[in-house]
Amino acid sequence: MSNTKETINEINKRRTFAIISHPDAGKTTLTEKFLLYGGAINMAGSVKGKATARHAVSDWMEIEKQRGISVTSSVLQFNFEGCCINILDTPGHQDFSEDTYRTLMAADSAVMVIDASKGVEAQTRKLFKVCAMSHIPIFTFINKLDRDAMDTFDLLDDIENNLGIATCPMNWPIGSGKNFKGIYDRREGHIVTFSETQKGTKEGKETFISLDDKAAIDAEVGQEAFDKLTGEIELLDGAGAEYDLDKVRAGQLTPVFFGSALQNFGVELFLHHFLKMATPPTGRTSSDGEKIDPLERDFSAFVFKIQANMNKAHRDRIAFMRICSGRYDADKEVKHVQSGKVMRLSQPQQLMADERKILSEAYAGDIMGVFDPGIFSIGDTVCMPKDTITYEGIPTFAPEHFARVRQVDTMKRKQFVKGITQIAQEGAIQIFQEYNTGLEEIIVGVVGVLQFDVLKFRLQSEYNVDIILENLPYEYIRWVDNEDIDMSTLVGTSDMKKIKDMHDRPLLLFINEWSVGMTMDRNKGLVLSEFKKN
Repeated sequence: MSNTKETINEINKRRTFAIISHPDAGKTTLTEKFLLYGGAINMAGSVKGKATARHAVSDWMEIEKQRGISVTSSVLQFNFEGCCINILDTPGHQDFSEDTYRTLMAADSAVMVIDASKGVEAQTRKLFKVCAMSHIPIFTFINKLDRDAMDTFDLLDDIENNLGIATCPMNWPIGSGKNFKGIYDRREGHIVTFSETQKGTKEGKETFISLDDKAAIDAEVGQEAFDKLTGEIELLDGAGAEYDLDKVRAGQLTPVFFGSALQNFGVELFLHHFLKMATPPTGRTSSDGEKIDPLERDFSAFVFKIQANMNKAHRDRIAFMRICSGRYDADKEVKHVQSGKVMRLSQPQQLMADERKILSEAYAGDIMGVFDPGIFSIGDTVCMPKDTITYEGIPTFAPEHFARVRQVDTMKRKQFVKGITQIAQEGAIQIFQEYNTGLEEIIVGVVGVLQFDVLKFRLQSEYNVDIILENLPYEYIRWVDNEDIDMSTLVGTSDMKKIKDMHDRPLLLFINEWSVGMTMDRNKGLVLSEFKKN
């Protein structure tokens, strides 16, 4: 069944993007300013303000408020200039990069925030690679021009050399720090001057000056700064990459914008141009290689994130779904492909950080949270009962740090197992057990060590369980891909440990990388894999 004209119009209005950056580049501040323009919030919070200040709207978990960092991805929706915008705000800290990888699977484009004084940093590089693998269009916002910045040409070179993508500046900064005068809008051919705004206000005073208005340029910008600008623009026009929308949408060219999210300068201009350049929802590929058209096909979605206890009072578990095609109707039944069950999705909702709105309908491109009674896993597909679509699975990354975990109070075993299992189902940690030893000890694997702190904090605050973590020396993990393997006769090395995951699949842990090859040599036909195949 093809979709109605109204559904097609609604889908075409959607813009769904993730915001990526190195920690402290100003990503959360930029997100809040977007929300101010969309009327979704009335006052921006200070991320690292005093205890009495409002916390960032997109940071809802208690530990995030205490530390001033984002550790989970938030989903935020608002309307602006006739578009319905879904922002996926991702953790900047590298220890939570796995959550970001999964979130990028649900986005159609990415906004990369770069600190003007630092250029491309380690985490930006990592996240960019994930976008490049998926050919996601990338839009760059170079932030913090109200502070002293690197030379603008050096910043562009840094992006091109470090990330291997061509840049096309859509505007150009005039000075930085105390000498930041504003930007030159290359497309419109005028200067927009900068004036400091009150923190939290919607917009500062912006003055648009024509290049012909010498008196205004002299008063607002100054002759010296204007002469420097003219020289730079001439150089840029002669040597810079030309704007090409097809290359932008293919992920080969990144449009670059300059501004200050904290001072709210250049944000609205960026948003305005971004909405014109970014694509509406793009088709997703099913596991059999078919491209599912969002406009032509009935409702389908995949689960990219699971989050327990977003509401402590309800002790609930929310499965986040990216709608890939068609229109979701709360009155209709859908099929959970992996289990074959036909059901109504329970409490379908849209989330503004920790605030919720029950949905009766949603469209391709939207992100929807549904109550999960324990049947959904990351990567699962939901579609109409008559369809049989399965979307490509989301890879599980190999943990790099391991610890043995036990509860302090042995009487709380039930809460401990429930809590650690639920947190593992979210994908925040991976849990393992000794292989056939009869021991009930749990081994936790994480991508970044900060996840151990989050685990400890959440078990205590959400399940009232205190734990002891004993770090283990293992650094390398391999899934055993042979289905007929006899683990009891497998010959390993002295630094190897046999374990199993939540689904009883066998794995091996190693302290040294060379032990992996040696174990394969000693067991002919043994197939080991770095990634879990979902």
